Amino acid sequence: MDPIWNIRRGAAALLRTLILPFFALLIGSCTLASMQAANDQELLRVSAVTIQEIKSFERDLGIEPTEALSQTAQQRHPLSLLWIWLQRTGTIAMRSPIDVRLTIGFNDATEKIPLERIYQVEGYSVYYRQGNEFADGRSVATLGFAQEAAVRRVMVVIHEDLHGDQNFELPWEVEESLVTPLGSLAAVEFFKYKGDEANVRIAQSRLAEERALSRELNQLAQSAEQTLRDLPPEMARRQILAAISSSSVYGRYFERQIVGQHPETVIEAKLSHDLAYYKQFDRIVGLYDVTGDLKTLLQKLRNAPRPATFETLDSFLESLEHDTIAAQ
Repeated sequence: MDPIWNIRRGAAALLRTLILPFFALLIGSCTLASMQAANDQELLRVSAVTIQEIKSFERDLGIEPTEALSQTAQQRHPLSLLWIWLQRTGTIAMRSPIDVRLTIGFNDATEKIPLERIYQVEGYSVYYRQGNEFADGRSVATLGFAQEAAVRRVMVVIHEDLHGDQNFELPWEVEESLVTPLGSLAAVEFFKYKGDEANVRIAQSRLAEERALSRELNQLAQSAEQTLRDLPPEMARRQILAAISSSSVYGRYFERQIVGQHPETVIEAKLSHDLAYYKQFDRIVGLYDVTGDLKTLLQKLRNAPRPATFETLDSFLESLEHDTIAAQ
């Protein structure tokens, strides 16, 4: 037999041994990628259906839906926002708005725009976060949002719709104080409406946790304000961080939300930011507990006095508490 022919036959066999598994792997990879793309598309489709169901439910509560999250990333390219809050070092925004708020938009989903860190600004504490969900028609449901737990998705959709001017048109820090507890309460009501007992329990557990967070935050902020007055800056920050770490609910929330940020430079801004969302949370849920009528509570809170400030909101909620108790 021709030795050259033997060499050629051996080479051909070797090529088959090497190439065939490669093509099998390539075809398999393409199939898996195609299946994943189909799964992602279906997840976004189901999410879009759920969002429309949430917005329909909102009307029953007297909430006017907005265009926020009404489309998915299949229909419109996502826009993400970077929010930055700055608070003068040594101060907490307990009785007045946070000192500086900035928003920067990016024409992509947050997971494609990773941030390493925002460094310290001289004279200010800085806290930041990114998100694809916000109160604007340019906010679309991304794949990341569609993959979130059901309770969080419902809370976010209702929260952002409550920000619509047809529902509330107040200064940011006052509006967040109202919208945040109302969104959490409405999520519980949505799952009751759906007859989804498992998610009712999860939403109620989340609501109870947020109430505990609200109570702990208020205590921590008052204590931190005093500590910043009484002690040198470095010592004060160490003491405040120790107090935050020992808080059973707020401590975990704080650590989770500042990942990648420097704890000692974030304190004043983070506490001030969280007060805007959670200062009145426990109080407003307490009003709901007395009556169990979320639609009426929503209507009453829309009558918050103008100009709306921390002080006028406090007085307004105090009068609602008095009237609610008197009516029982």
